[in-house]
Amino acid sequence: MRHLMSPLDFTTEELDRLFDLANDIENHPAKYAHTCDGRILATCFYEPSTRTRLSFESAMTRLGGRVIGFADATSSSAAKGESVSDTIRVISGYADICAMRHPKEGAPMVAAEKSGIPVINAGDGGHQHPTQTLTDLLTIRSLKGRLGDFTIGLCGDLKFGRTVHSLINALIRYENIRFVFISPEELRVPDYITDMLKEKEIPFQEVIRLENVMPQLDLLYMTRVQKERFFNEEDYVRLKDFYILNADKMSLAKEDMLVLHPLPRVNEISVEVDSDPRAVYFRQAKYGVYVRMALILTLLELVP
Repeated sequence: MRHLMSPLDFTTEELDRLFDLANDIENHPAKYAHTCDGRILATCFYEPSTRTRLSFESAMTRLGGRVIGFADATSSSAAKGESVSDTIRVISGYADICAMRHPKEGAPMVAAEKSGIPVINAGDGGHQHPTQTLTDLLTIRSLKGRLGDFTIGLCGDLKFGRTVHSLINALIRYENIRFVFISPEELRVPDYITDMLKEKEIPFQEVIRLENVMPQLDLLYMTRVQKERFFNEEDYVRLKDFYILNADKMSLAKEDMLVLHPLPRVNEISVEVDSDPRAVYFRQAKYGVYVRMALILTLLELVP
């Protein structure tokens, strides 16, 4: 039995097979419409979610399976004090696979240690968000044709953004990746990440102004400033609109640069950018269904 706690749980060769499967699902959906007949996915979401939870539900439904679960902690026995360990032991008797989101870092790992079914980390605090990273990698590979040899700018909340941390850790395994970290001082990428990049001699730069680096980017990964990660309301209000990507800034970019965003978007990308063919964040969200379908099939050992 195998779990997914981190994007690094899969080798790059295994990721290639996963992405090939996801692309085949995209192109031949009918071929996979009944591969999970009789199987049940439990979605245990202790934290609010739209895209991640619904994309898991959509993925399992499209595979012919069914979904049970809860959408927030208050509608589960966690409200009564039940531990994650006890919850997963119970759910192991109800479902064949589980997707878990939790505000505490490491909670899905605790669940995996006690689980009798595969557990997928659907986001744990500010730590990891591996299925979003798989979505990001599939989007890049599908639209750029490669997972290497590019400069990627990561902009916004680089301190608390679990999608950013996961993506950086996943991309460093590919050749000729250059990072540009764009953030205010208060939301800089954590030192443990920059220390790791230095140790591995992977080039990166840290800047504050997005305009200064737009022309050199092959990919721009925008993120929102996450209100739920702040302890101080005043700091959030001061920083929430620090970056707004608009048509003027897009005019500085390469013609083939792609803009990604894990969503939800608040103010950091102007709606006028949506009509730019380089804005691929809604396509990215759709790729999230295909990659989760491929992941469910892989962990349940049901790949045709």
